[in-house]
Amino acid sequence: MAESSGIPVSPTRRGVVAAAGGAGLAAVLTACGSGSSSDSSDGASSGSSAAQDTTGGSGTPSAGGGGGGTALGTTSEIPVGGGKVFADQKVVVTQPSAGQFKGFSAVCTHQGCTVAKVSDGLIECPCHGSAFHVADGSVAQGPATAALPAKSVTVSGDKITLA
Repeated sequence: MAESSGIPVSPTRRGVVAAAGGAGLAAVLTACGSGSSSDSSDGASSGSSAAQDTTGGSGTPSAGGGGGGTALGTTSEIPVGGGKVFADQKVVVTQPSAGQFKGFSAVCTHQGCTVAKVSDGLIECPCHGSAFHVADGSVAQGPATAALPAKSVTVSGDKITLA
């Protein structure tokens, strides 16, 4: 604290409020970031953010090498046209069409909330109402403007693994 004539100067109420407001604003701006350097203004996903198609283009799951990764669940847990959120692993797995499995980050690109459910072909965020398409993670409804980033998932038999 500065001293004037040997008497300590206390901060003014206005100074304390202004400092606290600035710190709060910095925290809000940090929380609003998507953590991605590839922010898209139109919400369309680029080829690099598309989810891995584990069907090998044939419509049936390709056999995995059986190595590594985090076991998520079984194919029977993922409804066709829907999906399942694996909150602990921060991933959502969808099945846009029979035998085609996609993986996306479960962290909403708007403010970092974890998406909560998948229904009617949409991955839904409970915080501010953003929704993403199960087929490619692209934005179906804002306020999010960027697609959910792809996560690599593999299918071996009926087992789904996060690579």
